[in-house]
Amino acid sequence: MLLTSLKIAVKAMGRHKMRTALTMLGMTIGVAAVLTMVALGTGAQSNVSSNVKSAGTTLLFVRGGNFTKGGESMKIATGTGSSTSLNAEDAEAIGKIGGVAHYSANVRMTGWVATDGAKEYVPIVGTDSSYLALYGWRTAKGKFFKPEDVTSGANVVVLGPTLKERLFGDENPVNKQVQIKGQNFQVVGWIKSIEDEQQSEQAFVPFTTEQKLLGINYVHSITVAAEEAGKTTEIQEQIVPLLRVRHHLDQTKSASAAPITGNQMPGSGVPDDFTVKTQASEALTKGLYTSVAAFILANMPKVDQANMEEMSGTLNRAGKTMTALLAAIATISLVVGGIGIMNIMLISVTERTREIGIRRALGARSRDVLSQFLVEAVTLGVCGGAVGIVLGFIASFVISSTLDWPADISVQAVLMAVGISAATGVFFGFYPARRAARLDPIDALRYE
Repeated sequence: MLLTSLKIAVKAMGRHKMRTALTMLGMTIGVAAVLTMVALGTGAQSNVSSNVKSAGTTLLFVRGGNFTKGGESMKIATGTGSSTSLNAEDAEAIGKIGGVAHYSANVRMTGWVATDGAKEYVPIVGTDSSYLALYGWRTAKGKFFKPEDVTSGANVVVLGPTLKERLFGDENPVNKQVQIKGQNFQVVGWIKSIEDEQQSEQAFVPFTTEQKLLGINYVHSITVAAEEAGKTTEIQEQIVPLLRVRHHLDQTKSASAAPITGNQMPGSGVPDDFTVKTQASEALTKGLYTSVAAFILANMPKVDQANMEEMSGTLNRAGKTMTALLAAIATISLVVGGIGIMNIMLISVTERTREIGIRRALGARSRDVLSQFLVEAVTLGVCGGAVGIVLGFIASFVISSTLDWPADISVQAVLMAVGISAATGVFFGFYPARRAARLDPIDALRYE
């Protein structure tokens, strides 16, 4: 019966093509607006999340060596100088800690990056393939190097935006060559924008490649990103005992252990040969006397909790505002589209009154007539919604490209658009369908 009703609905819509198209237009605009707003809203949330990462509130830094100054009054070890004990396996072990989203082993040096027409003396950072995700950066052209590039120690490089401008100007550097320490490197991409001026002028290569350039088998640091703000101190507390066990610092130092230089306080035990700091703690304690820094670090969990609560509140308020805006646009657009469907269905019922009377006289029940007109209303809504989905994709792409605004259309958003269009057809088509079903067969047959 439903299939028959659908065939009748399609034929009825085909008899008045222009009227049908204009009726579906309101639904098309409504669904397109909903889908576009969902896409832009999701993209905006992703952008906010990326900005939070870029702000460094989720980052931790593990560095080889441990040196403090002026810690005697607080009974803090004076330090152990520099250490070469950190390695890529330590980074992998840290990556298995719960709450860690991304991690990267890092090697650093400063050197010349040259092209045929330009030469810059800049920091060259050896990283893992996940370094881009750590900071929430995006590439303007090309891509960041892949895990296999790190495994093989490939000669590939990604340029910071400032360095790209100095070396290539407005020219696209992807797939071109630069020279680092006398070796050719292929540019595989460049980063779109970096707020930190120092990072903006850096060159990024696989850390294994930089290890070969320097002739070392250890790493200078490990950068870790927590899944959410406020978890950094908790992760920091797990990293310290993990690395102490891996570096055998709770046991008698073996002959194979990494050499440690510097002075340490008597009776302080074997100190860490590494330091672990959150970016927040690093910023707060930079340049401070050790006793003051120790007091601040002791209260860092409270700072992390405040950061988490503040950012969670901000994101929740932004999400509620976006939801309210979406609901308002969707309601207005869909009501307009639904009224159009109701209007055309009432006209259709009036035009087909005699047809309804004939069907009833031949044995059709009231519910058969009701379902026929409901199917026709739903068909109008779904067809208009399908066109709206296509327009929503196009509008999202155009807005994203023109305004450089991220857009993300999910499968759930498409299914929601289809469901909304069908539900609107049922809601606004029910009254005309019910009116048709309640017509008296005899009066309907006499209708001219």
